[in-house]
Amino acid sequence: MAIVHVAIGSNRCHGRFGRPAGVVRAAIAALPGVVRVSPIIATDPLGPGTRRYANAVVALEWTGSLPDLLDVLKAMERHFGRRPGQRWGNRVLDLDIIAAGQQVVKTRHLIVPHPELTRRRFVLDPLVAVAPDWRHPMTCAVPQLTARQLRARLLRPKGRPRA
Repeated sequence: MAIVHVAIGSNRCHGRFGRPAGVVRAAIAALPGVVRVSPIIATDPLGPGTRRYANAVVALEWTGSLPDLLDVLKAMERHFGRRPGQRWGNRVLDLDIIAAGQQVVKTRHLIVPHPELTRRRFVLDPLVAVAPDWRHPMTCAVPQLTARQLRARLLRPKGRPRA
């Protein structure tokens, strides 16, 4: 059994679950094997989206393959009303596998750890809440950087040398 971290986001209301934070709470309740949940945070959209997001990260226990989990997540997105559309556009529900222990997966449909993980505060902040000591298996540092260290690097003002 592996611990897998899944990022959850929503920035559209749902007829049954209400505002985006309600959608995130409903998605958390529907996910299998959840063992830890971050706080839900509000964030500005990336790209052409116009509405603020509700974001969270969960840690879940998963016994199957990561492609099987991806199928479960995509089915949940469709069940919540997500339709194919513009990349980074407004959406009812977005579920992404962001990390799976020290596993590294790169297929046509799935890349783990998520390739944008280290550049997205709306993922790193909630990840630190559930797994501050998770180590990114692909960082060049030895030992590999933790989620907490990755967030600190992201927050460090650019152009300022390290002390």
